[in-house]
Amino acid sequence: MTNWSIILSISKTHLLSRIKQTGVAALGVTFGIGTFIILVSFMTGLNGLLDGLILNRTPHVHIYNEIKPSIKQPIDFYEKVRDGIKIVHSVKPKFTQTKIHNALPLMKKLNENPDVKGATPQVNAQIFYISGSIELGGNLVGIDVKEEVRLFNFGDYVVKGDPETLANFDNGILMGAGAATKMSLHVGNTVQVSTVGGDVFPLKIVGIYQSGLSEIDDIQSFASLKTVQRILGEPRNYITDINIKLYEMEQAVAMAERLEKQFYVTAIDINEANAQFETGTSIRNLITYAVSITLLIVAGFGIYNILNMLIYEKMNDIAILKAAGFSGKDVKYIFMSQALLIGLVGGFFGILVGYGISVIIDNLPFETQALPTIKTFPVNYDISYYVIGVVFAMVSTFLAGYLPARKAEKIDPVEIIRGQ
Repeated sequence: MTNWSIILSISKTHLLSRIKQTGVAALGVTFGIGTFIILVSFMTGLNGLLDGLILNRTPHVHIYNEIKPSIKQPIDFYEKVRDGIKIVHSVKPKFTQTKIHNALPLMKKLNENPDVKGATPQVNAQIFYISGSIELGGNLVGIDVKEEVRLFNFGDYVVKGDPETLANFDNGILMGAGAATKMSLHVGNTVQVSTVGGDVFPLKIVGIYQSGLSEIDDIQSFASLKTVQRILGEPRNYITDINIKLYEMEQAVAMAERLEKQFYVTAIDINEANAQFETGTSIRNLITYAVSITLLIVAGFGIYNILNMLIYEKMNDIAILKAAGFSGKDVKYIFMSQALLIGLVGGFFGILVGYGISVIIDNLPFETQALPTIKTFPVNYDISYYVIGVVFAMVSTFLAGYLPARKAEKIDPVEIIRGQ
């Protein structure tokens, strides 16, 4: 029967007798695990930041009334004739309103759905910003501010002012950062907005909105829902868009299809709206994990080389152990336990190094105009990365020690003694 206390004692003696080689092997594991944790924590944190930049402001399902040609054209209403052909020239799309029909009952039904976290209305209006002699084309979006903050983290993108002020101020506007810069406008200033019909309304700037996407920030601003409805001269039930947030994003595709069939609206799910973005995220994650795992594998090869050299240096010790009555399996267990001890020690320090450097990175200043609310580098402290690192350390050191241990098991002590 194998005496594990003796095996572990011998393993410990062997490791301590070659402390430099043991230290190098453990450092290899520490470096591999630490680098894995640092890289995967930082890259997944960065990916999460980029995902959040887009997905936090993207509804899981976006409902609107798309303007498109009529399904049936005038020619379709003519009866077929046998002796002639009827031709219709200059067919134009039929005028349709941009508003969603029966929007308020639809929103009530959506909010009663147990799968829906919330449905918030919007009114989109094409307008011109006027300040002094400067006139810029833009887009004014009427929103329910409190619901936007609750469902889409709207407040994170308000870099100056308070989004709650917009809810309590009828003539307020959250100006897009790009448009405000071009017109030299600041919080507290007044900007005039002109509708396509020529009506002009003064609005007080209560905050600056910055999404991080310049093509949006240069044209888009926000006001309360009733403010935009009043500017357009439309009633309370005038709503052009409904944004839906679900508890489970995976249900977005099925819900979009169901809403289109049931309510005759255009419903775009988040996968369709962000197909290219999702592809980029998947590729970044693939590269991150591929590089991280490669580091661990390289560390495993380093451990294998060190243990292999250790066995050749310990030939005499192996011969003495076998001559003293140790079986080949006992010798194999001695060297495998050495590998696992190296993996355990290296993995422990790898976790400490990985966590310590991750904390340092997390506190480094990171400022950019595209991400005004982010002050430090993003780091993901997911515990699963640390568990994966330790498990991989033990598995790689086990495999790295297994082949050298098999060699030690098959060594003939007589040949070693005769060779001396």
